[in-house]
Amino acid sequence: MSIQPPPSLPRAPRIYLAGDTVFRPGAADLFRAMKAICARAGLEGVCPFDGQAEVDDLAPGAQTSLLIARLDRDLMDGCDAGVFCLDPFRRAADMDPGTAVEIGYMAAQGKKLAGYTVDGRPYPQKVAQYRRAAWGDSLRERKGNGGSGTTEDADGLIVHSEGMVQNAMTEGFIRLSGGEIAVDADLLTAFGLAITNLASRLRA
Repeated sequence: MSIQPPPSLPRAPRIYLAGDTVFRPGAADLFRAMKAICARAGLEGVCPFDGQAEVDDLAPGAQTSLLIARLDRDLMDGCDAGVFCLDPFRRAADMDPGTAVEIGYMAAQGKKLAGYTVDGRPYPQKVAQYRRAAWGDSLRERKGNGGSGTTEDADGLIVHSEGMVQNAMTEGFIRLSGGEIAVDADLLTAFGLAITNLASRLRA
């Protein structure tokens, strides 16, 4: 009688941990905490540092930057879903642009997405605060009508995405995937709420 091998256990869904975390002080510790939160939810957190030890020994420059982009793309290809930090980046109104690209990339793959932020203010408020701080001017009533945006900045650019914490194409892609944006003043608490949302949808 042949002995059948025991059935293999199902693999935990792999979650790409995207955001400006890679640039923050103590990034490695933050990612360890995030991976622990993922593990408690039955998920495997995958951060941009994973499998990229070789990058630390390379000189800065275009080729190194392109390598990082390719390695990050490969990590996203191997993940089942993504969770994205939508915090304003470098004291501006908008999120990290690299993370915005990653939202679009994973959305195009049809993967489930979730987002989180410590700053739940509507996007137009963030733009207004940025303009005051950086340029000393204020938003004004928009001269045109229709579409998204009732105000414009001093350069005449429409301030859009009312009702959202970030640009509608970034937050919108997350919501179109069925995801939500978790908000809490504590970064890891907000992250944990996003992971809980993502885990429930992956089990559905």
